[in-house]
Order: sequence, then C-alpha cells, then structure tokens
Amino acid sequence: MSASPDERPAPRRSRGPLSSGIVMLVLLMALLAALYLGWRRWREHEAADAVDARQQIDALSERLNAMRGEQRSNSRRLQQADSLNRILRDELDGISQRAALLEDTVDKLADPDRHGAQALRLDEAEMLLVLGGQRLQIAGDLDGARRAYVLASGVLDGIDDAAYLSLRQTLLQERTALDALGADPRVKAIAQLDAFAQNVTAPATRDVQARRAMAPWWERAFGNLLQVQPTDRAVAVQTADRAAALAGLQLEITLARAAAERRDAVAYRQALDRADTWLQRLAPDSAALAGQRAKLRDIAAMPLSLSVPTLGSTLQQLRQLRAR
Repeated sequence: MSASPDERPAPRRSRGPLSSGIVMLVLLMALLAALYLGWRRWREHEAADAVDARQQIDALSERLNAMRGEQRSNSRRLQQADSLNRILRDELDGISQRAALLEDTVDKLADPDRHGAQALRLDEAEMLLVLGGQRLQIAGDLDGARRAYVLASGVLDGIDDAAYLSLRQTLLQERTALDALGADPRVKAIAQLDAFAQNVTAPATRDVQARRAMAPWWERAFGNLLQVQPTDRAVAVQTADRAAALAGLQLEITLARAAAERRDAVAYRQALDRADTWLQRLAPDSAALAGQRAKLRDIAAMPLSLSVPTLGSTLQQLRQLRAR
C-alpha cells in the first residue's frame, strides 16, 4: 500500500550559518559572564584578605607597642631593683663593718692583758689630747685647750699601771707650758692696738689746735696762704687734710685688727706700716711722734699665734706606749 501524502515525514530543514553564530555568541557571553563572576568573587576574597591582613597588622602593632611599654616598665623596675640592691648591699657592708668593729672592741675588752677599763680610759685620754691640740692650733682657744688637758690629766690619774707614770709627767709639763702662756697673744695685740688707736688721734688734734692758738697773729692770718712743711714728707695742716689722715689711720688700724682676728701676721704688719705713714702726716718730727711710732712698731712686732714647743708630746708618747 502506498502512503498517503499526509502521512509522509516532513522534510528536514538544514541549519544555516546564522543559527550557529547565535549559539557561539551565547556560549561566549556565558563564558564571559562566568569569568566576570569568577573575577568578581576573586576580588571580593582578595579585599577581604587585605582587610584581615590589615587588622592583623594593627593588632600586632598594638601588641608590639604594649610589649615595648611592658619592656620599659620592666627595665625601670630592674633599675630600681638594682639601685635597691646596691643600697642594701652598702648597708649590709656597713653593718658588717660595724659588727666587725664591735667584735674587735669586745675582744679587746675581754682580753685580760689589755685591761678593758684601762683601754677605755686610754681611749678617752687620747681623744681629749687630740681635742685640746686642735682647739689650740685651729681655733686658738687657749682656755678650751687647757680644760681638755685638765680632763685628760684626770683620766690618766685613774690608771694604776706604772708604765704610764712617765706619761703623766709629760702631761704635767705640757700643762705647765700652756699655763705659762697667760692670755692669748692675739687678744693682747688687739688690746694694745685699740689703746693706741684711742690715744693717738685725740692728742694730735689738740696739739694742732693749741699750736694754732699760740701762733703769732701773722701766722694765723696768712697760714692758709703759706705753709712751711718738711721736704721729705707733707704734714696735714688743713682741717680737711687732717680729717682724711685720721680717717686713713683709723682705717689701717681697723684692717690690722681684722688681720689680728684671723691671725694673719703678714697683713697685720702691712696695715700697721701703712698706719705709720698716716701717723707721720698728722704731726711734724718730735719726741712725741717718735714715741708713737716706736709704740706702733712694738705693737706690729707682737706675735699673733700661740707657740708651744711641747704641744702634742703627751699624745705622741701615749700612742707609742699603746703601740708597744
């Protein structure tokens, strides 16, 4: 049987080049979209990783700063601990030294050959002798030195050991030398200087006034215009000149007194030499002026320091005895 025309299969249509191009374009666009989405996802992950890395870096920086602060704090604490240890070490050394000294002292006191009470008396006597010598040499305190030597003599009198009999005799000789000094030479010089300053200025002024009153009328009238003076020096006649000379004399005497207070013999004598120059301007050559100048030279020659040749002999002998 032959098929009917309606039942015959439809003829196939052949695909043209246009439909193939569309398919390729769609595939290309799908590929591009996939690439874009992949690139977008990669960028997002990269940005997220960068943010995480930045946060981690900031956290590490903060931890590093905190660790540096802790390190500085630990350094300061270590320095303080080192200083405290050094102070404690010094205190322990001092305590050890004091303990050693105390132990040595106790051993000496416990030694039957040294006689503890006698050793204490000898220590006290040595201290008093040193104190007396220093008061005399440094401060010039003669009374203080005498009191110290008297106390030292009383301490040595309490020692019964016959080995120290010569020491007591030496101390007695030294005390006799101190008592023979009398007053402090500096005090004597200052007293003589004050007496000279009081007696030398007022009589000179009265002598000039009396000489003017006894002068003839022509000298009183023309004395201000014509003056007769020695050729080797000028004598102050006018009131202003005499006031200046008196002021200079008093100033030099004051400087000499200050030099005597500090026992400066060179400055003392230099000031009195200048005072002698001012003294010659107050009066012409006469027996009274010569006597005043001689008195001033005697005052300048007075000693200012104490001189005890035997000072310190007792202390030296005591130390030699204790060393043996």
